Amino acid sequence: MRPDWVVFTDLDGTLLDHATYRWDAARPALDLLRHRQIPLVIVTSKTRAEVIPVLRDLRRREPFVAENGGAIYLPAAYFPFKIEKARRTEGDWWRVSLGTQRRALLRALARAARRAGVRVRGFAKMTAREVANLTGLNLRAARRAMQREYDEPFQILDPVPQAWIRLRREIRREGLTATRGSRFFHILGRNDKGAAVRRLLAWYRRAGRKRARAVGLGDSPNDIPLLRAVHIAFLVARPGGRYDAETHLAVPRARLAGGIGPAGWNRAVRALLHV
Repeated sequence: MRPDWVVFTDLDGTLLDHATYRWDAARPALDLLRHRQIPLVIVTSKTRAEVIPVLRDLRRREPFVAENGGAIYLPAAYFPFKIEKARRTEGDWWRVSLGTQRRALLRALARAARRAGVRVRGFAKMTAREVANLTGLNLRAARRAMQREYDEPFQILDPVPQAWIRLRREIRREGLTATRGSRFFHILGRNDKGAAVRRLLAWYRRAGRKRARAVGLGDSPNDIPLLRAVHIAFLVARPGGRYDAETHLAVPRARLAGGIGPAGWNRAVRALLHV
């Protein structure tokens, strides 16, 4: 019998090209998922305001995870049962909050940076133009990226090898989590992508997909919890064709996608589905 797959995917550098934010190279695999009615669940560090346009562009309406597991968003009546602690949000969406509020993260980041002797600059201190310049996004998209609730991306301004190690230790002393994405470092609560994936997979099984098996695709250390939570994990190559060493070391069973960004994503999903 064919496995009942649910595909969980990161966006930046994985389904979306690192520089252009386009997914065109993944179109064949995306069409195949649609044809086979396989759910595609986005699990990203991006905000809700950023993911909704991506879903619209992909012509999908499925649950997604925003801000590194800070919240799960569900289309109304997507599952045939009531989700505990789900709250109505903008549009026809419901939110299950899992993370720590941003204002608490900002205070903790300042304390941790002070103790570590490291200078940092987060999105909260940046203008939309600065975020656009750092990311390659246009101003409108940069403003959506700044609408954060459960996760604060930041830069380390001191080019010292031990700066990240010291800062991460101090963030953990605050009882919080520090991770690294494809562009920025992040501070978040005691949540991560993996916890959100496990919760969603349980809901899919409860909704009738009793044999549901999870596939995960990512490219960076903030995807490690996602890749550890799934049955089959794929590591997508970064620009230049290299695979992130920290992520591969943490998830040695992850299969190499065999390509960069959406091209690698396409190759991995087609290989999974034997096409």
